[in-house]
Amino acid sequence: MSGWKAKRFWKEARVEAVEGGFQVMLDARAVKTPAKAPLILPTRAMAEAVAAEWDAQQGEIRPETMPVTRSANAAIDKVTHQFDAVLDMLAEYGGTDLLSYRADGPAELIARQAAHWDPLLDWAAERYDARLKVTSGVIPVAQDAAALARLKAALGAFDAFEMTALHDLIGISGSLILALAVAEGRITLPEAWAASRIDEAWQAEQWGADEEFEIKEGKRREALEHAARFLAMSRQNS
Repeated sequence: MSGWKAKRFWKEARVEAVEGGFQVMLDARAVKTPAKAPLILPTRAMAEAVAAEWDAQQGEIRPETMPVTRSANAAIDKVTHQFDAVLDMLAEYGGTDLLSYRADGPAELIARQAAHWDPLLDWAAERYDARLKVTSGVIPVAQDAAALARLKAALGAFDAFEMTALHDLIGISGSLILALAVAEGRITLPEAWAASRIDEAWQAEQWGADEEFEIKEGKRREALEHAARFLAMSRQNS
């Protein structure tokens, strides 16, 4: 016997301004999170995106087709209540940042990494007074504690919705610096993706990429693009 699945019951999904932000109404019923909290969104842009996802549902509701709704639910039900723990976890990426770990050969790969990553490390040093050290190979390098603390402070200035986006920007890229650079407008999302996939692109150039690899990379890029869109939506107050 198959389990019960929620089905569309509403005629119209619309946005309504409320105290603290915007909510999505399904006819006369306000959307709530899975934890039954009010789904109050920080910007009209995000609320309209959520409403569009609900409006697109036909028949059975398919949460996998509602990425903005899922991210907003996570921001309210999880990140808001576990903010310090999420901050601690993401700040730890600074100690093992992708940009700090370089190949020890061949020369072309070393040069490619330096061309993409050195300017971003220089930017972080100037922007946050946080200079990260660089090493070759897989031997860990101990980063300056004060530099890591300043990066954590910068990360902690974001709100729960922004932090939800940064969670994926950091986790998928493997770099706190890349994520902060996207959040600050230092680089675009396509530039961040290219910078985060230098090693993988190099390997594909040398040996070719199979279909399974390409599918996985496509999903990773889609997730990174969604995170960047969600970050932008969290700030659009028009």
